[in-house]
Amino acid sequence: MRLNPAQIDAIRRVVGETFGERARVCLFGSRVDDGQRGGDIDLLVEVDQPLANRAAAASRLTAQLQRALGDQRIDVVLVDPETRPLPIHAVARRTGVAL
Repeated sequence: MRLNPAQIDAIRRVVGETFGERARVCLFGSRVDDGQRGGDIDLLVEVDQPLANRAAAASRLTAQLQRALGDQRIDVVLVDPETRPLPIHAVARRTGVAL
């Protein structure tokens, strides 16, 4: 996994502050593979409460993560109980690493 401990702590902290301690966050995509270089930070964030506006919540979380991590490309896939299952969710769960 190509995140350092400080980055992992920052991600956990921001997700917890935003969605509560029960929110789950998983890193997936190229940053999971130590043999690759570069790439954005792809995060699957799963929450157990319905969100009024998932797109707005994902945008706010991305902005908060960028402030905490610095100039990084970050993609957030946000899933709540009302999210329609998509193939990207299954891929992220299968290939990702829980943070």
